[in-house]
Amino acid sequence: MSTPKILILGAGYGGLLTTLQLQKKLNYNEAEVTLVNKHNYHYITTWLHEPAAGTASADHARVDLDRIIDEDKVNFIKGTVQSIQPEEQTVTLASGEILSYDYLVIGLGSEPETFGIEGLKEHAFSIRSINAVRNIREHISYMFSKFKNEPHRTDYVTFVVGGAGFTGIEFCGELGDRLPELCAEFDVDPSVVKVYCIEAAPTALPGFDPELVSYAMDVLGKKGIEFKIGTPIKQCTPDGVLLATGEEIKTKTVIWAAGVRGNSIVENAGFEVMRGRVKVDEYLRAPGYENVFVVGDCALIFNEEGRPYPPTAQIAVQEGEALGENLVALIRQEPVQKFTPHLQGTLASLGKGEGIGQVGGKKVFGSTAAMLKKASDLRYLYKIGGIGLALKKVKL
Repeated sequence: MSTPKILILGAGYGGLLTTLQLQKKLNYNEAEVTLVNKHNYHYITTWLHEPAAGTASADHARVDLDRIIDEDKVNFIKGTVQSIQPEEQTVTLASGEILSYDYLVIGLGSEPETFGIEGLKEHAFSIRSINAVRNIREHISYMFSKFKNEPHRTDYVTFVVGGAGFTGIEFCGELGDRLPELCAEFDVDPSVVKVYCIEAAPTALPGFDPELVSYAMDVLGKKGIEFKIGTPIKQCTPDGVLLATGEEIKTKTVIWAAGVRGNSIVENAGFEVMRGRVKVDEYLRAPGYENVFVVGDCALIFNEEGRPYPPTAQIAVQEGEALGENLVALIRQEPVQKFTPHLQGTLASLGKGEGIGQVGGKKVFGSTAAMLKKASDLRYLYKIGGIGLALKKVKL
């Protein structure tokens, strides 16, 4: 009997944790495990707002895969997935290479959801990868240097953050911390610098406790962030944004942080999707396929009330671990377990030493929330790379 082939697409939270679980639980030669990823590193998406604002280096948010993958147990291919052919049980890479599988794990991550806003794709930045955040950081510094030579161009030092969800709020917190340094470095009067956080929903951090939302807006307000809530962006142009109110904000920097959709490769493969995400069954399988599993941003899971769980890192990690266990069980012809997310709480950083969160039904604020977020980050680093990685990466 031939050795079963497990093919994992993407080394984000879901794909990486599936891989690490298989690496830990399978014996040599029990299965042929292949991981395909665009880069030779995994990046910690929940940290990307820091290098984007310039408060941490981009390398801080990345973990080289050769540090955590055992190449005797996992075949790693650095490549870009072009298409999935579920009927043929093959995946085609951009290089033209065709990979076959017995079991497929799709963890290809998300794409920005533009909600049909004209010009957004062309003119806005997005906090979505190591290269993207490097670009944002360089661009912000460049705007300050340009303003020095053209002090009448206040659009150079006006920044628009689209979306007051988690990513938008966390980025605003870091940018608020970075601005005084940039003003000092480029001799710019802080009073001319403007940061607008624009949210279409009637509240910042939709779905979050109102007391925590109010605290977050207060902290960010003190850092100079101006909120425009209940105000959709209608259009994004090379010169700025047009709001639904008719107001135009002149800017050369729009950071879009208002939502994601599943990867278009998944949709193009013919799976049933909602906004690019596959409504998986209780074993994380794609409808109609016993051997195709979906994790992370591409997977859609509903709670008992029929509402979708948000595509968070916490849930993706749990999906990866559970799926790894189930794949081992399938190969050994043992029973598989149903997957149910266990939400351990939610934490958001608001810049240095500040945060908010809901943990175990309790609300946490300020330095307590910031410390809990550090502890959560440490736990994840320890999980994927042991104590060495945790000590190397965590910013105390």
